[in-house]
Amino acid sequence: MPLSVPCLRIGATEIIALHDGEGPFFSPRAEAFPEASAAQWAEADRYDPGAVDAEGRWRLRFRAYAIRGDNGVTVVDAGIGPADSPAASWAPVPGVLPESLAAAGIDPADVDTVVLTHLHTDHVGWAVVTEAAVPSASCTADGVPSPGSAAGRRPYFPNAEYLLQRAEFEAIDALNPQLRQTLTDPLAAAGRLRLLDGDTQMRAGRAVATPGHTPGHQSVLVADGRERVLVTGDLLVHALQLIHPELAYAHEIDPEAARQSRERMLRRGTATTLHVATPHLTEPFIPV
Repeated sequence: MPLSVPCLRIGATEIIALHDGEGPFFSPRAEAFPEASAAQWAEADRYDPGAVDAEGRWRLRFRAYAIRGDNGVTVVDAGIGPADSPAASWAPVPGVLPESLAAAGIDPADVDTVVLTHLHTDHVGWAVVTEAAVPSASCTADGVPSPGSAAGRRPYFPNAEYLLQRAEFEAIDALNPQLRQTLTDPLAAAGRLRLLDGDTQMRAGRAVATPGHTPGHQSVLVADGRERVLVTGDLLVHALQLIHPELAYAHEIDPEAARQSRERMLRRGTATTLHVATPHLTEPFIPV
C-alpha cells in the first residue's frame, strides 16, 4: 500500500509529514507524566484517542518533516532509522523514512538542510547510516567510495548541511556519548555539521532555540503573513502538553525550561493562525 504523505501549505511553502514508524512507549504513560490527573488524561484521550492502544499503553508515531519551497528542501529530524540505528534497543525499527521521502517526491540528494531538533535516538536514526544500509548511495559515480565516511558511516542526505545547537553538541556526553561515533563524528568528517548559537534564520523557516527537553533542543518555525507552522520536535510529546503546557514530562532534562519554551512557542496573537507539526501525536498537523 502506498504511504500517505500528509501536507500543509502556507504561502508557497509545503510542510510534509514523513512517517517512519509507530509503536508503544517503553514505559507506562503515567510514569512519563506523573503529575497528570485522571481528568487531564481523559481530556487528552478525547483530544487524541489514537495515542492510547487497547491495552492502555501510550502509542507514539515517529515522524520527520520536510519543508519544501522556492529556496530548496529542508528536513527536520531523521526518525528512528534502519535496523542498526541507535534507537534499535527500544523503537520499532527499521523505519520507513526512505519510502516516505520517495512518496513525497524527495531524493535525499536534493535535501540541502537537515535540522536535528535534539540528540535523542528516535530523532537522528536516518541522519547517518552505515554504507550497507543504502549501498547504491555509498559510492561516487565512478564507483569510488564516498569521501568523508567515518568508520563506514556517511550522511544519508549527502548534500545537506546538518544543523545542531551548540548547547546540544556540548551536552552529547551526558545525553548519549555513543552518538559521537555514530552521528557527530561522521558528520564532522564529511564537513556537514554546523553548530548554531540560538535562533537562526534558514533558507526555509527559522531554527528557534527551545531548551528544556534537552539542553540544546530546537524547533523550526515557518511563517507566511499571519500563518505559522511550528515543527516542534519534542517541545511537546503528547496531547497532554498541548492542552496543559505546564505539565512536565519525566524525560525532560530541565522541566521548568521546557515549560517556558512550550508556553512561549504556543502563545500566539489573536490575528495569527498557528499549526503545530509534531513527531509523536496521532495527527501530523494540529491547529492551536
